[in-house]
Order: sequence, then C-alpha cells, then structure tokens
Amino acid sequence: MSLDKNTTVGVVGAGTMGSGIAQIAATHGHDVFLFDAFGEQLKDAEEGLIKILSRQVEKERMSRDEVDGILSRIHFVEHMNAFETCGIVFEAIVEDLEAKKDQFARLEAIVSRDCVLATNTSSLSIASISSSLEKPERLLGVHFFNPAPLMKLVEIIPGISTDKRVLDDVRAFIDGWEKTTVLATDTPGFIVNRVARPFYGEALRMYEEGIAEPATIDWAMKELGEFRMGPFELMDLIGHDINYKVTETVFKEFFYDPRFKPSFAQKRLVEAGRLGRKSGIGFYEYGENAENPDPVKNQDLGQKILYRILAMLINEACDAVFMNVATVEDVDLAMTHGVNYPKGLLKWADDIGPSTILDWMSALQVEYREDRYRPNPLLKRKVRNGEFFYE
Repeated sequence: MSLDKNTTVGVVGAGTMGSGIAQIAATHGHDVFLFDAFGEQLKDAEEGLIKILSRQVEKERMSRDEVDGILSRIHFVEHMNAFETCGIVFEAIVEDLEAKKDQFARLEAIVSRDCVLATNTSSLSIASISSSLEKPERLLGVHFFNPAPLMKLVEIIPGISTDKRVLDDVRAFIDGWEKTTVLATDTPGFIVNRVARPFYGEALRMYEEGIAEPATIDWAMKELGEFRMGPFELMDLIGHDINYKVTETVFKEFFYDPRFKPSFAQKRLVEAGRLGRKSGIGFYEYGENAENPDPVKNQDLGQKILYRILAMLINEACDAVFMNVATVEDVDLAMTHGVNYPKGLLKWADDIGPSTILDWMSALQVEYREDRYRPNPLLKRKVRNGEFFYE
C-alpha cells in the first residue's frame, strides 16, 4: 500500500502530541481515527481540538467551513479495530519502551499486512520497539515536535530492520504535510535531543559551579546569543521531570558518556516537585505575586557564558556528523526548525571560525581535564585542513 492523499491515518494516544498529529493529517484531507485507552482522555482531546480550531476561525486564519471539514474527518474511536483500513498508524503514547512494544504488538494483530507503523518516540531505540513485531521492516520513527501543528520539523528515523521503501514513502508523505523532514540514524536522542543537551547541561554546570545565576545565564543566551529563550526558562517550560528524564536516558544509552551527565541541581528540583511552570515553581516562580531576581548584565561575563555553551553545542553538532547520525545540512535544519536556534550550529561555527571554536573547547579541556570537554575529531580535522563545514 503506497501512502498518498487518500490514505486513512490512525493515531494511538490522544494526548497533546497525538491530537496534534491527528489535526495535521485531517487538515491535509485525510480521514483520521484517533484512539486512546482512556475514555476521558479521548473526550478531552475532542474538546481541545474543537477549542483550538475554533480559535483559528476567531483569528480569521481559517473559515468555519474549513474547520468543520477538519473536525468531520477526525473520528474519536474507543477500539483499535478501527485501524483495519489505515495505511499508516502513528503511536504517540507514554515514552516507555515496554509500553510501546506492547502497543505495537497489539496493533500488528489488527492492521493490514502492508500498513506502516510509526512511533513518535523522542529518544527510544527504534530497533528495540520494532523487535515486538512479526514484520519489523514496516516500522520507523517519526518524531514530531510540540506543538506538532505549528512546529515544522519532523525527524525521520529508520530502524535497523526498516524497509527502504517504507522510509522513502513515509518521508515523502510527511513532506506533503508541509513539514521539514530530516533523516537521523537510530542513536540515542536522534538529532535534536542529542545535540541540544549542552544547552541545558552546560548552563546547569555553570550554575552549579557558582559562575552565574539562572537569570544571568538566560540573559546572556538571549541578549548576546539571540536565542528565543534561555536554558533555565526553557527547562521550566518543558518541565524538569521531562527534561531530566531525556538527559538521563541519553546518558545511559550512550554508556554513561560524561558529555551527557545529568545535573544534581535539576535532579533535586524533580525530587522536590519543583517541575517548572506546570507546578508553579522551578528555577523561577510563576505565582501571581512571584518576584524573580534580575540578571547581572555584565558583558564580559555574558560573553564567557555564551561562548562556553555555544562551543559545547557546536562540538556536539560536529559529533553528530562525525558519527554519521545526520548530514551537516540536516543537523542545522533540525536545530533551527526543531528548537528555534537563531542559526544552524555548523553555519555558526563557520561564521566564527572552526579554529576559534577549537580554541574554546581546548581551553575548557585544559582547565577541567574532563572527557566531557574533549574536542571532536571532525572539528580538529576541519581546522587542521583549513576547511569549513559549508564550502
């Protein structure tokens, strides 16, 4: 079965991500079956989609007829038997390996032999998930970013068993939804959640060392680096339980590579229930009368903060290319479209000069003598050969 505009789409999991995927598919003319094991979640999803789409009418971004058409194509179902006619089914349940494997094993008993199965995991092994299937070649990773209807990036991750035709069909299918797709190998964190770890990790390390407070680090990254949000603001928004779990997972899956070592400061926040915006307090307070400290706007300190985090980010982007996780172009696309970085990290490296980035990394390695700060071999080769990432 080839995927085209007439393909019926299934979505398992009616949370924020699953509802978002259903909305995208229905917007592009597909009949969609949205399932959740919990009836209340399904009801909440229906009410949420009606509210979100009605707002588009109020803001004159869509007509009432368009919205009614989208909603008419989304069918909220209480049993997975509805997926019998689907050409592709997206799984968007809890980020738990055993839960996903169980879900796909049950799905495979229902869907047709040529139905494609896609997992929206952000960091779990595609190979492990596909091992639950009789036909593992039909499964791959399709990682949307939240909120899915607004975020352009989708990471496409084939597993070791994924059929090349399935990969090509799915990528073309998602491209047809006006998304920007990037191809990643099945490694922990794929592109974005791997390369972005130093944005949080190095900010937390500087905070733990007492170099600067969260407000000052956030100010430096926004004011001097032109990032939309600082790392502590972003961690508070994501939720420390989620952000810490991803870091912990990537750290473990990379065989405890010190580059991805989690932070005790963040671990203590999670243990205390200070999860960020959703709990009313994280690194910042969010109550009605909250008073948060002002940043120390010291230019020299701000530049040191920016250079240290940026050097670590670029070094990690180099590693993703060096280890064949993704191409230079896809790494930069992923970071600009997936997490809204002001420019691609490897283009940024070219603008600053690879030799300057290497100098920053080497200085950190000399100071700390930690493997965490080892310069990537690709970066060293570029400097040695007088090359740039974009020729």
